Amino acid sequence: MRIVLDTNVVVTGLRSPSGASAALLEQALDRRFTLLLSVPLVLEYEGTCRDPAQRIGSGLSESEVATIVSALCAVAEPVCTWFLWRPQLRDPADEMVLETAVNGNADGLVTFNWRDFGDAPGAFGIEMLSPRQALGKIAERRKGRPK
Repeated sequence: MRIVLDTNVVVTGLRSPSGASAALLEQALDRRFTLLLSVPLVLEYEGTCRDPAQRIGSGLSESEVATIVSALCAVAEPVCTWFLWRPQLRDPADEMVLETAVNGNADGLVTFNWRDFGDAPGAFGIEMLSPRQALGKIAERRKGRPK
């Protein structure tokens, strides 16, 4: 399964290590699904997760955040943005997330921010998922795989 994680999912995963978002980060690092990342999205992950308020909330140091983002980059499939689809969304800051999903041929876009994405992902055949739904889909697909 090919998935793009919105920044809010990464932040939540770092702040709440026992939740579904943290489980998704762990599964990405274990390569249980294909994490899709573009350069603009990685820069947003870094900038947001290194913000002092986020680091205090997560209890992580700046170097720990850098290590986690680097680890995600190491396991991710890089996505080149060949086509810009702007404007599609209410919030221009979310456009890079959608563009990563579209250009990476994603199956799913995982976010808490459903309202700002609206129907745009579906128009490209990309399913909007919550972290819990994504975990369920990943488990279903892994069960269906021959061993």
